[in-house]
Amino acid sequence: MTDIAVRHRSLDGVIEARAWTADYPFGEEMLEATGALAASSDAILLGRNTYEMFAPAWSTRTAEDDPGAPFFNETAKYVVSSTLEKADWNNTTILGPYDPEAVRELKTNTRGIYVSGSATLVRALLADGLVDELHLFMYPRTLGKGQRLFPEGAGRSCL
Repeated sequence: MTDIAVRHRSLDGVIEARAWTADYPFGEEMLEATGALAASSDAILLGRNTYEMFAPAWSTRTAEDDPGAPFFNETAKYVVSSTLEKADWNNTTILGPYDPEAVRELKTNTRGIYVSGSATLVRALLADGLVDELHLFMYPRTLGKGQRLFPEGAGRSCL
């Protein structure tokens, strides 16, 4: 199963520059929801940009700092990238450029895959029918402009 989780978006669908989400605390309900998704996954799939943001942020955190730290630091991580040459974060494998067959193989060899961020990767996974569940955390704000998960003019789809 591929769970796309923690896809933070505004009411009008903007997903980029998530600094605006800081106005809304990561409360107990959000912690429980993301914890359940993490518990059902034994792999993390990331695009290069998200990997480069997550690796320095999570690799130094402990369970005392953040209850999500053990999941992010101990779980097998797979990075889709045609440019990343080296991955220093514990348990990380670089898959190379996006290849739907490599993701299908990963899906058959794991209990569940957790994807966070990675908008370009998520769009490709959706287009190739590789997403089993999409979890969207919507915030009560409109931003008017910015990158959207489902760009204007995108065709209809159903998971």
